[in-house]
Amino acid sequence: MTGRRRTRSTFLPGLLTRHARNGVLSAGAAVACASLLAGCGVVPGTTGDVGDDTITVMTWAPQDTKATNKPGMPAFAQAYARWINAAGGINGRKLNVLTCNDHNDSVDAAKCARRAAKENAVAVVGSYSQYADSFFPSLEGAGIPYIGGYGITNAEFTSPLSYPVNGGQPALLAGLGSALADCGPVALIRPDTIAGDQLPPLLDSGLKAGGHRASTDQRAAEDATEYDGQAGRALRTTTRGATDDGCVVPALGDRTGTFMDSFRRAREDYPEVRTATVLGSVDQTVIDATGGASGPYEGSYITGWYPVASDPRWDGMKRVIRDQAFGDNRIDPADAGVQTTWIAYTVFRQIVESLGDGEVSADTVAEALDDGLKVSTGGLTPTLRWQFQDKLSAVGFPRLVNANVTLQVVRDGRLVSARKGFVDTTKTLQNADVNY
Repeated sequence: MTGRRRTRSTFLPGLLTRHARNGVLSAGAAVACASLLAGCGVVPGTTGDVGDDTITVMTWAPQDTKATNKPGMPAFAQAYARWINAAGGINGRKLNVLTCNDHNDSVDAAKCARRAAKENAVAVVGSYSQYADSFFPSLEGAGIPYIGGYGITNAEFTSPLSYPVNGGQPALLAGLGSALADCGPVALIRPDTIAGDQLPPLLDSGLKAGGHRASTDQRAAEDATEYDGQAGRALRTTTRGATDDGCVVPALGDRTGTFMDSFRRAREDYPEVRTATVLGSVDQTVIDATGGASGPYEGSYITGWYPVASDPRWDGMKRVIRDQAFGDNRIDPADAGVQTTWIAYTVFRQIVESLGDGEVSADTVAEALDDGLKVSTGGLTPTLRWQFQDKLSAVGFPRLVNANVTLQVVRDGRLVSARKGFVDTTKTLQNADVNY
């Protein structure tokens, strides 16, 4: 049987022994049964509705908002399910993908997680939400693993039920700092938020590793409609008395484009400076929308988690899009969210295959991962294997198992590789002065 209904526990499942966790869940089941008017029979929305040979998972992301939107992630997840099912499923089991819109809202993020528990999802796969404090309690209470989240929150690198496939913002910023060590003065423009407060030490860890002094930290409103003052200050900071070209690093998420509009107007009055940022703040779609080769990102360094979109290692993902989502303009193979979703489902498929004819449930999926399952992603990441206390536990990232980044540059309007292969930022992050 797949997708066994689970009951919620107030404990973090990853911090309990397996026998203790099963004991807590068994005791909780009696309470749950008493609360159901229909008894402990089939609960609407569970696998009783879709068949015992169906595996249910969920993918969520914000859509139709005025801020960050990632519609390609759930759209690709549904295309992946059609592709898998057309080939007979995973070990003969059909894949049922539920999708949810968190609307960039903490209340809706929590609702998505509660729905995943209610509908007996065995995992949340390849999702994006910045409201980890809202959704993780429900997932942890139900024992549902979070596989291949986008890496936008610190909790994704601390929760015992999180299995990230990339190094998130920590790895991107540390790698970018290393790449900018030959710059003159560096200015970081980042959100004036608690999350933004964590960015300077991560960038500075890379700069210091290359013998560069710390960046100038410039706070900015995350919802501003223009950044003329910030752009002027950044240009003054990076050009005054500098013998080498300075570097301006906007890390404002979706507002990075707004900053770059202001920066493009202001830079004409100053000496030449270089720009750099991280994937997620900028991707190929943003570069195209802002003028391509004639736009403000031409020549910019950008760190990413994976190889560039033209790399043949993405051919499998592109085949899924071509076969099952051709013409769906929500799905861009160059989008880091779509790429992360492909990798997350690649991981999930290997988990299910490792279980053979055995039960596929939230418990067995998490146990397979906790028991040291090694997962290959076809060279898009190193071989992945999760342990609760990994190399970066000492700096607050116990679940960060892939600290590799790629260095890319915008050349003739296209994101291309600036350096062959991956850069491992593990040692750089180990020396980062972070306080989580």
